[in-house]
Amino acid sequence: MCPLFLYPFLLLLSESLDKEAFSFSSIICDFDTIKTLGTGSFGQVMLVKHKESGNRYVMKILDKQKVVKLKQIEHTLNEKCILRAVNFPFLVKLEFSFKDNSKLYMVMEYVAGGEMFSHLWWIRRFSNHLHSLDLIYGDLKPKDLLINHQSYIQVKDFGFAKHVKGHIWTLCGTPEYLPLEIILSKGCNKAVDWWALGVLIYKMAAGYPPFFADQPIQIYEKIVSEVWFPSHFSSYLKDLLQNLLQVDLTKRFGNLKNRVNDIKNHNHRASEADPNSGSRHLGTFPAIPKFKGPGDRSNYDDSKEEIQVSINEKWGKEFIEF
Repeated sequence: MCPLFLYPFLLLLSESLDKEAFSFSSIICDFDTIKTLGTGSFGQVMLVKHKESGNRYVMKILDKQKVVKLKQIEHTLNEKCILRAVNFPFLVKLEFSFKDNSKLYMVMEYVAGGEMFSHLWWIRRFSNHLHSLDLIYGDLKPKDLLINHQSYIQVKDFGFAKHVKGHIWTLCGTPEYLPLEIILSKGCNKAVDWWALGVLIYKMAAGYPPFFADQPIQIYEKIVSEVWFPSHFSSYLKDLLQNLLQVDLTKRFGNLKNRVNDIKNHNHRASEADPNSGSRHLGTFPAIPKFKGPGDRSNYDDSKEEIQVSINEKWGKEFIEF
């Protein structure tokens, strides 16, 4: 049987896109900023408080000019579209979205446990749900996995996700997580997410990824070569990873006739969970972070930045659909 920590990403076989109409309209003045949770190439992520309800949220703020300069318009619009469409407890929920003259805002539920990368333990179950909706996540890695106040895993950042049926020929992502078929330009399907899951499990078991180097081209050379396993990996873990990091798509777990069940039922020497359980929350995190409550912010670094809003409209045409 599959270990407990792997189940949160394998349950969702019958979910469908949420067709209900939501009201996402709001403005920046509706929120008080509390602290900065992180900064990136396109902007910043802040913990905010909704003035009317008192609820705490995470506000992802994207600078329009940086998004355009780095040619990420399509990815940004895709991310918002996908977050609005999916509704599942292991995915971070989009609560509001809006824009002003210079920035784009996505306000999502606050997940108090911080990034899994900060705790570096274990995961898996949402890929099967996304695949049932013909979505490829495309860039699964520890920093995109959050731990909520109940110790359940939730996934954030859908910037590289794609809605696809059959095969696609281009996919962006972190070099060390890309499968062989992408590197060799052979086209790919949903099996890319199962490869990425293999890389993630390897990294969490070893403390480093199976393919790493200083330059992307060196990483790609290693991916083309056979994967090497540390001596402390059990035979069960090696077998699971060999079937996930399988270069032959006709043999890769998750892409076979039994789909996700090949992964669920793999004989891994770890804690077992009942795959037929009706519980929606089977994937409890082994090392529970310390919480003072749902609004606790101690699992994030402490800093705060001001939100600067331009008085002039910028890139209005490019983001008219946001």
